[in-house]
Amino acid sequence: MTMPRLPRDDLTAAMAARRELGPDYDDAFIETVVDRIEQALDAPPDTTAKSRSGPRLRPAAERLRGDRDHSLAMAVLSLAAAIPLSAISAINAGLPGLMFALAAIVLINVTYTFRPR
Repeated sequence: MTMPRLPRDDLTAAMAARRELGPDYDDAFIETVVDRIEQALDAPPDTTAKSRSGPRLRPAAERLRGDRDHSLAMAVLSLAAAIPLSAISAINAGLPGLMFALAAIVLINVTYTFRPR
């Protein structure tokens, strides 16, 4: 599903109107723009875009709730930890130590991926 696009002409006209009205109407302008964004986010997905789209995006309310997905950070940290742990374990314990260190990193990542939410 692709994110619906707000009509560029509408936003341009709203910005021009805001400039003409002055700072007294800033609150009304912001409310109007927020309403338009919410309408675009709540609109049903385009069926033609659905067939060529990638993974489904979570709704904005769910993203803002604080239930964020930190999978990328976990992967980067795992790779960063794997480099020194591999060197230390291979030097001190040989191949069995290296396998143990890497298995521990994999176990941590699998546990994180399949944790209850």
